Parts: sequence; structure tokens; C-alpha cells
Amino acid sequence: MPETGTSLSHIAELVRAAVPPMHPGGRPIVAGVGVTAAALRLLTGRGGGLGLLATVGTAAFFRSPHRTPPPRTGVVLAPADGTVATIAEVVPPDELDLPRVPCPRVSVFLSVLDVHVQRIPAHGRIREVEYRPGAFLSADLDKASEDNERNSLVLDTQDGHAVGVVQIAGLLARRIVCEVRAGDEVAAGETYGLIRFGSRVDTYLPPGASVEVAVGQRTIGGETVLADLSPCAPRRDR
Repeated sequence: MPETGTSLSHIAELVRAAVPPMHPGGRPIVAGVGVTAAALRLLTGRGGGLGLLATVGTAAFFRSPHRTPPPRTGVVLAPADGTVATIAEVVPPDELDLPRVPCPRVSVFLSVLDVHVQRIPAHGRIREVEYRPGAFLSADLDKASEDNERNSLVLDTQDGHAVGVVQIAGLLARRIVCEVRAGDEVAAGETYGLIRFGSRVDTYLPPGASVEVAVGQRTIGGETVLADLSPCAPRRDR
């Protein structure tokens, strides 16, 4: 019997390691889908399989897998899983407390199949967080950066740089979750937010940053290096 108990415990550990945890923001929605599916099954006697599939699919959407940041300093990590949609030199939006000069912007598009939690791109302190209402255009459009509903934050890194990260709602997204506040000390790779159903995340880098990704490249939030900040001069106005 002890051997059986040990085997079951080992199997349980393997399952926990293989199945990523769920972001807390998704639990009410998954529970709602599950209860609705169960109710329809009881009332109609049908749809059990589809209800189970919908519940599991919704739970998978809100997965929050463990990530290990690379052992590099002076870099900015991808804040989200997805595909690099655009890389451009642009003036940061008004809500970001960043210099009004062109700087590199890396935009990552998240499909409905991607992990939708967002991660802190570097060690540092949150300087500001600002939410702005807006439209719900397709997140792969360039004007989505200015027209769509979004939540922005500025991160002062330990190396003295300022990085802007903007969560942008998409065509299907109707909820942006941000769990950090101004003054919070944060670590690279830790989760800080969530966008529900199709979205985009823009990262504004200091002028002179060396971008290390290319358009069309897949990114892994908290692990893929977006840019090297070593060529940039640290901010002097902090």
C-alpha cells in the first residue's frame, strides 16, 4: 500500500508539473463556463462533451506557465507570448512619462491561442500606471497603439533606464487586468497583468537600444530578450 500511495503522489506531481497554473483573473470565467455547461447538460441532456471542451479551452486560455528569465543583465525581456508584429521608431504616447523623441517600439501580437498573461520586462520600480479607454480595433493594426483601450506603465530599471509597456485591447478583448501600482518593486519575468481574448503589447525602449528580435519572430514572455540597453545612456532626471 505505501508503494501505491507513493506512485499516486508521484503521478500527481508529474501532472502538476505538466499542467500550467491558471491566472486568478480567469478563475471566475472558467467557473462560469463550467456551471453554464453543467446546467445545459442537466436541462437538455445534451452538450456534455462540448461543455467540457469549452471549459477546458477557457482554462487553457488563462494558463500562466512558469518562466525562467535568462541570466543576462541590462536587457529588456518580452512582456508577452506572441509574434512580433512591428518594430518602429516612434514618439511615445502622451500618457507615458518618457522623452518626446523617437524611440524603438516593439509590438507583440497575441492570438487567442497564446498565453495572455503579461510579464515584467526588467528588474526595477514601477513609476506610473495609467488606464485609457478607447476603441476595440484589431490589435494587429498599427493605429491600435493610439486608438484602442489600453493600460500603460513606465518602469525605471535598476540600471537607470526607463521602459514603457502598454497593454492594448484587441477586436475581441474587453478586459485589461493590471496588478501593479506606482512605487511597486518588481522583478523581471514575474506576471503583472492579463488581457482577455486577443490583444497586443507594445514596449517602448530608450533611444539607442539595440533591438534583438525581428518582425515575425515568436516571443516567450519573461524569457525572450527584446533588446540590449547597454548602448543607452542612463536617465539623469530620476
